Amino acid sequence: MEKSINNIPTKVVPESLSIFFWGLSSLALQGFGGVLPVVQKVLVDKKKWLTLEEFSEDWAVSQILPGPNIINLSVILGDRYFGFKGCLVGIAGILTLPLLLVLSFGILYTGISEDPRIQGALHGLGAVAAGLIGSSALRLLIVLKTQILGLRVCWILMLLTFFAIGIFKLPLFWVICTVGLGSCFWSYQRLSFSHNQEANK
Repeated sequence: MEKSINNIPTKVVPESLSIFFWGLSSLALQGFGGVLPVVQKVLVDKKKWLTLEEFSEDWAVSQILPGPNIINLSVILGDRYFGFKGCLVGIAGILTLPLLLVLSFGILYTGISEDPRIQGALHGLGAVAAGLIGSSALRLLIVLKTQILGLRVCWILMLLTFFAIGIFKLPLFWVICTVGLGSCFWSYQRLSFSHNQEANK
């Protein structure tokens, strides 16, 4: 565990591969319809394996990489804390128990899938999932206050991304190549400028 500085709680490093495995397994079992609604709560608030700023950065990288976001994140965390073994354990922790449950539910669902009550219940869960994702996005807005680009620029980038994907239906690849890489380049320039200013003092 990392020590606190000035009574400000810091992140906790998983002590072993088994703790890492079961921590990700518990996260995966809570992620009905996707883990985004719970991943921040578990990794940042409960486990404290990441700070909110680290989570925001790692989740952004996980989203632009090919493959499921949560698996990408588990590989990033596994490599950071345990190296290559951690990558494998992270993937196993995210996939093993949910895979067993999905296979079991798949066998059960085959016999009741035509029941209108079951279909109605599943449709109702869609609204709940949308609300959970929205609440997670609102919590991440707190991190924007500390971004090198500034809050106003971050809002502009968010709106550009929203209109590009939500309104104009542009492919995600082109949005990442334009808005995403543009924001990365701008951040790099701001960080370089800030670093040079500090070096000249």
